[in-house]
Amino acid sequence: MADENIFKLLIKLTQEGHLCQIRTQIEQASEIKSFINAHLGKSGDTLLHYAARHGHLDIVKYFVEDLNVDIELYNNDYKRALHEAASMSHDQCVRYLIDNGAKVDCLKKADWTPLMMACTRCNLEVIRVLLDHGADPTLQNKDGWNSFHIACREGDPAVIEHLLHSRPDVWRTESKTRRTPLHTAAIHGCLEVVKILLERCDYKPDEKDSCGVTPFMDAVRNGHLGVAKLLLEKHQACPTAVDILGAQPLHQASVTAQDEALHFLIHELSVDVNVRATALELSALHYAAKEGHTNTIKALLQLGADLHARDKKGRSALHMACIGQHAITARTLLQLGLADTADSTGTRARQHAKKPDVTKVFETTEEPEL
Repeated sequence: MADENIFKLLIKLTQEGHLCQIRTQIEQASEIKSFINAHLGKSGDTLLHYAARHGHLDIVKYFVEDLNVDIELYNNDYKRALHEAASMSHDQCVRYLIDNGAKVDCLKKADWTPLMMACTRCNLEVIRVLLDHGADPTLQNKDGWNSFHIACREGDPAVIEHLLHSRPDVWRTESKTRRTPLHTAAIHGCLEVVKILLERCDYKPDEKDSCGVTPFMDAVRNGHLGVAKLLLEKHQACPTAVDILGAQPLHQASVTAQDEALHFLIHELSVDVNVRATALELSALHYAAKEGHTNTIKALLQLGADLHARDKKGRSALHMACIGQHAITARTLLQLGLADTADSTGTRARQHAKKPDVTKVFETTEEPEL
């Protein structure tokens, strides 16, 4: 119990940066190594991890220089002190740890390097220090992301420019699902980063990931119209490209209820509101109904969608609403005039209803006459 209390006290003192009190506690300890090198709590952090995470350089120096703590000690996730300092943007600690032998490209769980973690924080100074000491921005983690992918997700143009200056070919990468940094920047709506990528990198228009998704699709289905327009203007993106299921950006925007994007596609780009995804001949209305996006259904109808459209299996939007167990959407479709007729197998929409509130829709809503 006494040791446990000392451990807790040392953690608290380290987190708060009280070097003198830490020194006093250590000098009074009978077995110094048991405290200094101990892996604490569920994370397995050492005191060096805590000091680096909180940026207390004087305490880091004390552990390393006075107590000879192994600078490469790792916790249960294989994180070293350098990972902690880099991820929390403590550039002085990062520089000190590297100068004293820390491996600049050490790997934690899932193969994340300190540079990758620094890129999540967009701290340019920490990134500079790591790169200046030989960090490799092209290394990939278990998902195939390198530091440039991560920086493109976070969206700091200065970081992107610096990485490209340091390693001009760093953009030539794709994840294990074949997603490029351009996909990443587009899906997160990082407009300024997308501008840099289109100016500095040689991405081909409409490069597809393993699901057939293009950067333009990513931008549209997440409502980033500024990015979508830039890809159309500067990268000749195709607004009717299809993924592996034959779905177009129109269908994907219906799934995510991006009504402004739908208006843009249909009114400004003249995309056919009733075009079908080739796999099952689903319309945008089908997709919106399955997700329960009632307002999107109304928007599509105002844009000219066919309320009575059937897919390859003869299913209407009402079938899809019931498959998705969306009572409000099912009721709205009935009120708009869509009858509960059978699909090609003889199955009516109400037969897909499992939840009581969906079943009740057909008991309380008057159906249109056929």
